[in-house]
Parts: sequence; C-alpha cells; structure tokens
Amino acid sequence: MVSKSNLSVVIDIGTSKIAALAGFKNEQGKIEVIAYAKGFSKGVKRGVIYNIEEAANSIENCLSELEEQLDEKIQTAAIAYAGQHMKTIDFHKSRFTSDDGVVSQFDVEHLYGEVQKTEFEQDYTIIQVIPTSFVVDDEIIVQNPVGVTGRKIEAYYKLVVMPKPYIENLHRVFDKIGVEMGEITLSTLAIAEAVITDDEKEMGAIVLDMGAGTTNIAVYHESMLAHTAVIPFGGSVVTKDIKEGCAILLKWAEQLKVKYGGALGDFADDQKVVTIPVHSNLEAKEISFRSLAYIIQARLEEIMDSVNLEVEKSGVEEKLGAGVVLTGGTSNLEQFSSLVKYRTGKDARIANLAFNPVGDKKLIHDSSYFTALGLLSLVVNKSVNPINKKRKKSKTRKDGLKFIPLLGRAVQGALDFFEDENDDLAMN
Repeated sequence: MVSKSNLSVVIDIGTSKIAALAGFKNEQGKIEVIAYAKGFSKGVKRGVIYNIEEAANSIENCLSELEEQLDEKIQTAAIAYAGQHMKTIDFHKSRFTSDDGVVSQFDVEHLYGEVQKTEFEQDYTIIQVIPTSFVVDDEIIVQNPVGVTGRKIEAYYKLVVMPKPYIENLHRVFDKIGVEMGEITLSTLAIAEAVITDDEKEMGAIVLDMGAGTTNIAVYHESMLAHTAVIPFGGSVVTKDIKEGCAILLKWAEQLKVKYGGALGDFADDQKVVTIPVHSNLEAKEISFRSLAYIIQARLEEIMDSVNLEVEKSGVEEKLGAGVVLTGGTSNLEQFSSLVKYRTGKDARIANLAFNPVGDKKLIHDSSYFTALGLLSLVVNKSVNPINKKRKKSKTRKDGLKFIPLLGRAVQGALDFFEDENDDLAMN
C-alpha cells in the first residue's frame, strides 16, 4: 500500500468539464492512479473563471468525490488551466561563466533565478519557465550546458505568462473551498505530455486540443517547445451556430452536434434527417445530416485558419513531420481529422495516451482525463520547474492528509451526456 504522503492530486479546469486524479509513481516507475473524478464545470467561460461561487462549487464537488475514494481530506492540488489570454513569450538571458571558463550548475541556476524575477507590463505574471537552448561562446548547446568550456553562456527560454486577475480568481476559488493551490500549468503542455511521444516531439508535432470554450495548441520541434496559443473559440461556438442556423434550442443544438454532427458537409448523408421534437404549437422540424455538417464545417474552418496563423508564428511550420495530434471533445466529430488534414496540409490523427497508467483501464480510453493524466505525469516525474509562489490561505483544513505540492497543467472537454432524457432527438 502506497504511503498517502507520496500521493499527488491534480485537477484540470476546463470550460465545460473538470477532471481530477490522485496518483503516484510506483516502484516500477509507472504512473499509478488510485482515484479519479469528473463533473460539469460552471462559472468558467472560454477558459476563464468569471463566477467565483459557481466555479468553487464545481471544483469542490469533483474533489469531494476524490476524497470519498481516498477516505482522506485533500489539502493541495496542482492545476491545469488555459485561459484565453495565457501565452508563451521568448526570452533571452546571458552571463559570464563563474568557474574558470567552465559552465557550472550555479551559472544555469543563476540565469533561471534571474528570469523568474522578470517583471512584465500589462499585468502578467510568469507561471512557468521552460529552457529551450543554451549558447556557450557562440556554440549552440541544446541540452544541459554544465561542464562545457567557455567564457559566456546565453540561455533561451519560453516563458508561460498568465494575467494576474486569472491567478487572483483561482486563489479566491481555492481559498473558498479550503484547498491550497499547487503549481499552475498551461493545460496544453499537460495534454502534450499525455498524447505525444519524445520521438514525435523531435520530429515536430502540433497538439491541437479543441475543447468547449477554447482551442489550445502547442508546437514542438527538435524536442523543444516552439510555440503555444489559446484561441478563444471551441465547440461551444459550433453549438451556437447550429442553434442559430437551425432556429432551435441550445440544448437540442448540442445533442445534434454530438450525436449526428460531422466536420465535412460533402461526406454527410443528405438522405438522412434528424427530427426535432415538437415545441409548444410549432411543428416538428427536420434537419438533414448534410445541412448540419455544413454549419459545423464553416465554423471549424474558421477556427483552423486561426490555428494555421499560430503555427506560422512558431517559425517551424514546414518542419513538423509528425503532423497534428487531435484531442478535446470536438475532435470526436466524424471527419474532423480529415478536415484538419485538408486545412493544414499535414497528417492528423486522433490522440491516444502515449503511456499506460496503472489503475482502472477505462482511463486509457477516456480522453476527458488525458490532460489530468499528463499533468500527473509531469508532477510525479518532477519535470516542471515551479515558479508560482504560494500565497497564505485565508481558509485551511486543519485535519486530514497533506498531499505534496503539485506542478500543474490541464485540458478542455465537451459535454458527453445530457441533463434531460426526454429531450432525445429522433432520427429518420
């Protein structure tokens, strides 16, 4: 039996879904999950918390389910998050070597510490510093430069930055439920940890996570992070387009999208129709599969145009041999991978886990947990450099288990069930 002091707890906060896991790294070096839970996310719009009360209730419900499985109180949780204004910034720092012309660990750590102290305008805070490469006397050293001879070391970083109001709202939510915040991680980086291999990162790959409120991308090249972006549109805008295009209720539009929707109109069956139930004195409405698919396709193409613009910013758009890896609830639409291939000109595949966790096997096939699993992997493997300074909590739990601090990340999902069973649609 694992000591519960060695457990880590992570939570993925999305626009439509919250997913949480508790686990550890076992003696065989594998990720072992011993508790998991998910639920609806409320109070979050396009990845941003806007209603403290609703968000706190959603997160507390999810963590309470974990606590029931663990039979312990949770006091600390790492967070995966992807608000629409989160972004990465290229940053450069240099110094002369301090150890007789040889790069030392002190030099590397000193540069890292200096970067952490960097102040940004526009009310942003650094939540993560990711080293990408080092240059010693004009010689590029991609990996660890310690021990390399030279008089000057230059370090290049990707800084993940987050608006300060986002952090303040997260603190308000977690203070309200009496759980301490661990590290915050951009959810796109967590999902990338879960679904692409080291070989794919080396070849060059795009992780495209299209959730309900945002579309998140991470671009890797030569094993390093080249670019990230959060596009403030996702599956929910597709649902709204269906609602307006078909003149139906929003709840029916979501069911249409999930049950009968496709991403390419030309491939949809124009002989099949969906009958919307009678509402008040209105006659039942029939919508063809093809009409529905064309509505969906129009919006997805618009989102993919934004994705292409972000990939161009990475500077490596022609060097991404592993193509596009698709995840998030919207990726479940039929022909979605074909649409992505067509709009990007790159191979595309639906994401699978890049590692096999120990525990309930259905986690391997449930993509709504992929972000949390990636975050858990990062936490237990200690592969994230903590930047966030913890704030003193206004409310704490005095009893129960103290979990080790986590280093976070997260993913978006789409609704996978519906509230009212009587609202089912009929297919002819």
